[in-house]
Amino acid sequence: MLNINRKAFSMIELVFVIVILGILAAIAVPKFAATRTDAEITKGRSDIASIRTAIMNERQGRLLKGDSDWINSLSAGTTTLFDGNGSSELLMYGITSGTSTGHWKTTDNAFPYIHYDFIINNSNCSFTYDSSNGKFVLDADQDAVCDNLVK
Repeated sequence: MLNINRKAFSMIELVFVIVILGILAAIAVPKFAATRTDAEITKGRSDIASIRTAIMNERQGRLLKGDSDWINSLSAGTTTLFDGNGSSELLMYGITSGTSTGHWKTTDNAFPYIHYDFIINNSNCSFTYDSSNGKFVLDADQDAVCDNLVK
């Protein structure tokens, strides 16, 4: 009898494993991309909630002092939410501004800074702060990704 001592995989077994790994990768990669977008939407929602809470907290503090005015801007003076290094007078941890996805930027060139964009999936989701009533709202006619920020 011939005794065959086999110590390696055959070519067919290796090709079969490579095909299975390719199929799994084709399924997994789009799922990971969707997870990143979901994470950016969640970050944006959290930022919006923090911004709105900070506006209301500042308003309540001003009312206690007898001042019924809303803050004029979210980015300058003594009421800063957005800046380059993440520090803030209104929030314990400020919201860092930037020009890449998942960051905020102002679209105004001078004080008062009331127009802001949240960048997500290469889309600019535009928000406006109304200093007459303290509302921070998503502008109309935005794409579906932006609408997910305020749902």
